[in-house]
Amino acid sequence: MKYFMGIDVGTASVRAALVDHHGKVLAQAEQPIQIWKPHPDYYEQSSTDIWEACCTVSKKLPTTCWDKAHHFFDLPDFLSWKATGATTRSLCTLTCKWTYSAEKGWTDCFWKQIGLADLVANNYSKIGNHVLSPGSHVGKGLTPVAAQALGLPIGIAVAVSLIDAHAGGLGVIGADVKGSNLPCENKPITSRLAIICGTSTCHMGISKDPIFVPGVWGPYYSAMVPNFWLNEGGQSATGKLIDHVIKGHAACAELESKAKASGKNVYMYLNSHLESIKKSYAVGMLTVDLHVWPDFHGNRSPLADPTLKGMVTGLGLSNTLDDLAKLYLATIQAIAMGTRHILETMLTAGHQIDTLFMCGGLSKNLLFVQIHADISGMPVVLAKEEESVLVGAAILGACASGDFKSLQEAMEKMGKIGEIIHPDEGQKRFYDNKYKVFLKLVEHQKKYRAIMQNI
Repeated sequence: MKYFMGIDVGTASVRAALVDHHGKVLAQAEQPIQIWKPHPDYYEQSSTDIWEACCTVSKKLPTTCWDKAHHFFDLPDFLSWKATGATTRSLCTLTCKWTYSAEKGWTDCFWKQIGLADLVANNYSKIGNHVLSPGSHVGKGLTPVAAQALGLPIGIAVAVSLIDAHAGGLGVIGADVKGSNLPCENKPITSRLAIICGTSTCHMGISKDPIFVPGVWGPYYSAMVPNFWLNEGGQSATGKLIDHVIKGHAACAELESKAKASGKNVYMYLNSHLESIKKSYAVGMLTVDLHVWPDFHGNRSPLADPTLKGMVTGLGLSNTLDDLAKLYLATIQAIAMGTRHILETMLTAGHQIDTLFMCGGLSKNLLFVQIHADISGMPVVLAKEEESVLVGAAILGACASGDFKSLQEAMEKMGKIGEIIHPDEGQKRFYDNKYKVFLKLVEHQKKYRAIMQNI
């Protein structure tokens, strides 16, 4: 990309603009010009002053957003800085969102290659040279200004922050499961997968040694749980996809009206409606000839292909509430199939996961949870507290305050398990076959793309 500068010398000021080769103004600067009035109706200006103003605006353009900045923060680290005044960075944000390595630190050649070599200066002071793992104590705690603003005591401990989904994983994955008869009981925490599901979904698995999983982010050392490597899978649209399918259907208005009249939300109403039309077989089998590929917003994991599109096969001319309920069910099944796809890829790469721990808004929908158990063939553990992200954040604070010896101890004692949903073994054959169709859908989509590229 090339950039061009235009300078306009006016009567009272000099203005400059930085313009790209498409003609878009990216930045502007202005500098007043001195005007002398030696006599009434006489005005004088200095050509030297005008030149100096031109030089000033030229220098201002590259510094309008960049050189004046003292620090660049990801949001969690910015909030920690506001609370404590310390420029400490979270290992979670720097490894998962930036290019930091817990073992090697920053890589100079990367910044130089992309034209940001100035970030290397002063020992990386602008992007962080004091990096701590989750649960560590930041600075000297709350500053007087922050304490007054938050209504809390001065100096109260502030923990190194986490990305929201990672805090959710922290809030559920380490809970004590003694006496639960779960497959992960008496096994390392590495046998668990945290699923944080809301608008989108994240799949957090940890290991003692680094595991490279195709199409899954990581491994990141100590990015969620200290001394463990994190792999992070994900689905770009899950809760958002379900809402999109519901709101785009012709029977949506009827659904909303009936749900309101019954005192239920639309998801509870659809779940009960599915029960009423299932007849003698299981709810899941209502979609025996209706299949969805859920990547309406591209695939994050495990195919890592943002160009993939959504697919639906098995539609008819009918647009009844029954049809909407079945499409809603098929969409949930497709999301769960996507989780199975991620899970199988992680298992093939070397993870030893046997139990799912779920939190987030979608975990409140028991049909969504049951289908994930049925399709994965693994039990799903729900957190006792619904707001696991908030619990995870509190666990960080509890560790930073010194009330627990380690983050793992805080996770075990503060994270509590709630309901456990076991897979319905009677559905295994049905969902194994449906999963084969699921994989065929994306295989066919790629074939269609190849055909159209040959035009």
